[in-house]
Amino acid sequence: MGDTAVVDGLLASKWEGRDSLIPLLQEVQVRFHYLPEDVLRSISRRFKLPLTQVYHVATFYNCFSLEPVGKHMVQVCLGTACHVRGAPRVLDRLLSELKLAGPGTTRDYEFTVATVRCVGCCALAPVVRVDTNTHAHLSQAKVPGLLNRYRSAPEPAPVVA
Repeated sequence: MGDTAVVDGLLASKWEGRDSLIPLLQEVQVRFHYLPEDVLRSISRRFKLPLTQVYHVATFYNCFSLEPVGKHMVQVCLGTACHVRGAPRVLDRLLSELKLAGPGTTRDYEFTVATVRCVGCCALAPVVRVDTNTHAHLSQAKVPGLLNRYRSAPEPAPVVA
């Protein structure tokens, strides 16, 4: 669930009225990587909006998620150009490397894999977007290196004297 102090801080700051709903939801999405239900309820009370209206906005835009997503969003294009140039095999390798049975979020919340129909880069097919970065001409062999660029550095081992 959302951290109460963070939510209170967000709601007490620069947000004024209904016109601030989308920017506020964007800020919450950045902080928590999704829109927790308790935060949506707090926003509803603060702006005196029906909860259904807040949910309507939260579910209308694809940039918002009601489920926790990973630190890195991996979008695999399965549009026609990408599909015929091997995107399904790239997707299979991504899922295998991340130990996922299908599109979804890794247990450590490091990655969320989703398929999309087109990212508008057909000449660069197959294409995978990680966060806001587009990676072109991918193959199965390039997948491990791609993931390594985004993996968090492991915690250093404790020093034993």
